[in-house]
Amino acid sequence: MLSSMTLDARLTPTRTPENTARLTISCPDKRGIVAAVSQFLHNHGANIIHSDQHSTDPEGGQFFMRMEFYLEGLDLARGAFERAFAAVVAEPFAMDWRIWYSDQPKRMGILVSQYDHCFLDLLWRWRRGELDVEIPVIISNHEALRADAEMFGLPFHVIAVSKDTKAQAEAEQLALLQGKVDFVVLARYMQILSGDFLQGVGVPVINIHHSFLPAFVGANPYRAAFKRGVKLVGATAHYVTEELDAGPIIEQDVARVTHRETPETLMRLGRDVERQVLARAVKAHVEDRVLVHGNKTMVF
Repeated sequence: MLSSMTLDARLTPTRTPENTARLTISCPDKRGIVAAVSQFLHNHGANIIHSDQHSTDPEGGQFFMRMEFYLEGLDLARGAFERAFAAVVAEPFAMDWRIWYSDQPKRMGILVSQYDHCFLDLLWRWRRGELDVEIPVIISNHEALRADAEMFGLPFHVIAVSKDTKAQAEAEQLALLQGKVDFVVLARYMQILSGDFLQGVGVPVINIHHSFLPAFVGANPYRAAFKRGVKLVGATAHYVTEELDAGPIIEQDVARVTHRETPETLMRLGRDVERQVLARAVKAHVEDRVLVHGNKTMVF
């Protein structure tokens, strides 16, 4: 189990250096990839400051890389630089790649119901500068957290959802989200998103849930877990897919518990873990540290 010191270190605010960019790459593994990328950046005046890489198998596997570099001294405008990279490096190596610039904070949309622990934790981290994001849209199916959002000066929209109005509600949500966010966080949003919604929103969606699944489901998993005498509580953050709670996992953690716990203390401990796990997952996504391969992730 991670110590509290380790947990704190992984959530320590990191100041993104100005005038930098992050390059992420996924491609079939073969010799010369690192050399080609590094040489291209050197030839155009970029200075590499961080680099991580992983291969699933050096013989026919998939190669992943995250590289951060200074733009100072770059001899091309951004558009020309990206076109040159595509022609000289990306196309010959059949790369799936992306460059994200530090002066363009990601736009984070939030969906939340009535539980406030993950929601407020994200807002506090955003206000303290731990999460380099903008928050243009918050959507809830309840009024309960409006005052909290407005305390942070953030827009809060309520769209009620029922079995009969789900399709209409999702259409209204998409109207608020499409083109306005780069990713969405479900900060304990207690509704199942349809495949049509996930396709329509067109950006990654991150979810958090307790890690009792599939053993303890339903409205009160902590009480059910208490009755079974569990010795661990935990949480999982993952990307959302059409298959419920089965998307690529970004982050997980657990806390040990004993027979002395009550359902209430189990819930408190579990929610503490949920907050930490979701914050780490969002931070990793914001910093382009998560690369997806099939139904699993590489987190640099």
